[in-house]
Amino acid sequence: MNELIYEGKGKKLFATENASELVAEFKDDLTAFNAQKKSQEAGKGALNAAISAKLFGLLAENGVETHLIKPLDETRHLVKKVEIVPIEVVVRNVATGSLTKRLGIAEGTKLDFTLVEFYYKNDDLGDPILNDDHALLMKLCNAKEIEILKQKARKINEILLPFFAKVGLNLIDFKVEFGRDHNAGGKLLLADEISPDSCRFWDAKSGEKLDKDRFRQDLGGVKVAYEEVLRRIQGVL
Repeated sequence: MNELIYEGKGKKLFATENASELVAEFKDDLTAFNAQKKSQEAGKGALNAAISAKLFGLLAENGVETHLIKPLDETRHLVKKVEIVPIEVVVRNVATGSLTKRLGIAEGTKLDFTLVEFYYKNDDLGDPILNDDHALLMKLCNAKEIEILKQKARKINEILLPFFAKVGLNLIDFKVEFGRDHNAGGKLLLADEISPDSCRFWDAKSGEKLDKDRFRQDLGGVKVAYEEVLRRIQGVL
């Protein structure tokens, strides 16, 4: 087995013989509320790996460069080695979750425009919300990168919103991460994953939640929900 160089809440990263490539292995672990709530769901890693590969492929076809080179098997991706920008970029189309708690906007309210938020990727601090000046002050990125992060996040949303509408899902919000590819002059690439762990999907007809909120809110049926998302995606990709 290749050397384990990093383990996060949802994935392990392993070195390869090529210094510019890594293997990302998706885990079955479920975490919520900054890992205060933990569990496992057998097969969840494979579902997220498949969903993320499909969506990264869709985005790449539409001009969004990603770190994904190719899937290796059910749970592992070969990816470009990037320096992760320590900012979680959250894109919101409908109010729910922390936005509702912080600002009192009623759950399910369609936002007048796409909201892009930054959160500091730091578990010890509870991933606090950032504004642009915070990010600059902490030297997490530079001013040009801030604009690129926002532009790329909005472009991803513009691609995914109509795609999910076609398969009967409302894309409520999602989190993405980006990394600097130092083999390409520090170009920012979409990294990490896009899956029901990092997105909120509501069924367009019933409003049923088909994402990690099923775990957060003790709704049950986590694996069934993820399987349903994959089934719908596979039907068109």
